Amino acid sequence: MSRILRVTESICPVCHRVIEASLYEDDGAVYMHKTCPEHGDFSDIYWSDYQLYRRFETLDIRDGTAERAISDCPFACGLCPQHESSTVLGIVDVTRRCNLNCPVCFANSKTGDDKEPTTEELKAIIDKLASMNAAGIQFSGGEPTLRDDLPELISYARRRFEHVEVDTNGLRMAESEEYCREIESAGTSVVYLQFDGVNDRAYEKLRGRKLFELKKRVIENHRRAGPRPAIVLVPTLVRGVNDDQIGAIIRFAIENSDIVRGVNFQPVSFCGRTRYRASGRITVPDVIHGIEEQTGLLRSEDFFPPSLMSLMLTPIGKSAVGCHFACGAFSYLVVNSGSAEPITRYMDVERLAAVYKGRGKIPLTVALKSIRLEFLKDLFVSMLKSRAYNDLSSLHFRLIFVGTMHFMDPYNLDLARLRRCVIHYGLPDGRIVPFCSYNNIHRRD
Repeated sequence: MSRILRVTESICPVCHRVIEASLYEDDGAVYMHKTCPEHGDFSDIYWSDYQLYRRFETLDIRDGTAERAISDCPFACGLCPQHESSTVLGIVDVTRRCNLNCPVCFANSKTGDDKEPTTEELKAIIDKLASMNAAGIQFSGGEPTLRDDLPELISYARRRFEHVEVDTNGLRMAESEEYCREIESAGTSVVYLQFDGVNDRAYEKLRGRKLFELKKRVIENHRRAGPRPAIVLVPTLVRGVNDDQIGAIIRFAIENSDIVRGVNFQPVSFCGRTRYRASGRITVPDVIHGIEEQTGLLRSEDFFPPSLMSLMLTPIGKSAVGCHFACGAFSYLVVNSGSAEPITRYMDVERLAAVYKGRGKIPLTVALKSIRLEFLKDLFVSMLKSRAYNDLSSLHFRLIFVGTMHFMDPYNLDLARLRRCVIHYGLPDGRIVPFCSYNNIHRRD
């Protein structure tokens, strides 16, 4: 028998009017149900594991959140006064052009020419995000490497941010080691590399062509570009297409841990060019259980809400953090002498979070429960005391981040989640718009 967990608001997938939505538990999973007076009933799975949902809710760094939004939400984004979290990662779309035509593109990027923002317009967006004290910035699109002034923009951003990311499919980076060196020397902190699998089957389905060998060339070119390049692999996951490659992707990351800093799985979001297909839906627990079953390295209890990670690892003086517990999950693998173990073997993440939430007088040494790896202890103590970017970066070069972020679409949009979004687009008109609001509503304009 189903039971209501909470009532929130969503939008109709057809007309996008705001409608009431219920989250309910049934047969061990969490579902969303909503009714549009014009277009009828819509139901979709929200989280495939109710027990994991409850655990993440318990670990949330907030004590609660209002369920009702203002009447203009999510159409008045900019940010509105009732948005509950500040900007952690600012995104700048430097172009809508792309050199691929992926059927799963949530941005619906174009292969042809399009009106481009000017360099000065983009610098103004960078300045705006810097004034909001965002912790980092990401250049995206479209495919950002199609802009010849990208190195200039990276350099300009690096003078205002300690952390600068480039989101890319890697086509141009695979062509030239020199271009990778130019991107790195301009000040790129991390390359977010589209990476859907370790064979061409996934790429042919999701990107329309074979790309695996090209992805390996990107990694090799950056490896030689130095001096300290970092890549995060970003797979888009679609059930029945590449969800069987979750473990292989993580093993690939471990094998290339000298340069790969993490894997951030993104379950498909049915917006933009991506057509809705219920059988293709993957939720956060599906990814976690896939990792557990396909690697044997990480268990579900090794994963935590992303708000917990942000609380511990965002440097002091940067943004207040509070993304919704249902947005995703994270863990870390400790890589040492070719082996990899979950970070929970060496530290108590929940106790460590309690130290920084101020919910107890737990000594830092209690949270760090192992001294078997002195380098890890020293790095954590240094980073957690200073919360400085250099110490945080040094820590990540001894770890592999393993996480998932499930961006919402019109079928599962939850305005309670949306108001706690911490990933925000900067727009040429001066607005700052939450990620899921922009891609579902505002990008169309």
